[in-house]
Amino acid sequence: MARTKAGQSAEELREQIRAAGLRATSPRIAVLQSLGRSRTPVSHAELAAELAPKGWDRATIYRNLIDLTNAGLVRRTDMGDHLWRFELREATGAHAADEHPHFMCDTCGDVLCLPDESIEIKAARGAPRALRRKGLQIQIKGRCDRCVQA
Repeated sequence: MARTKAGQSAEELREQIRAAGLRATSPRIAVLQSLGRSRTPVSHAELAAELAPKGWDRATIYRNLIDLTNAGLVRRTDMGDHLWRFELREATGAHAADEHPHFMCDTCGDVLCLPDESIEIKAARGAPRALRRKGLQIQIKGRCDRCVQA
């Protein structure tokens, strides 16, 4: 059974990067390791802030995010706020599906991944036929638990 990138060693990540047709550079490994530790999709700015103390500049992080996305190792999502967020494409686990639903707090801006089974879409009369196909992005907005209690 394949392990997710979150539990992989640097050498295993190197092999995956090479298998995707990219050079296995230190910044790419650092980006994948950081995304593997994250429980939610993260923006370029959040990732750059985490990796800056390790010597990686914003432009290097951005270029590598785009390369890893184009190679199919990372997924990029726009939650409607014109800010790309990135997360791993995993072989197993909660993010194994090509697309999965997200929740965005309209107060604090936090984004959470939702389990696939939390959302059920049914094609109904008058609904677009696209609802029957895969590849849909489902994004729910509202107030998160923390903001509701504040």
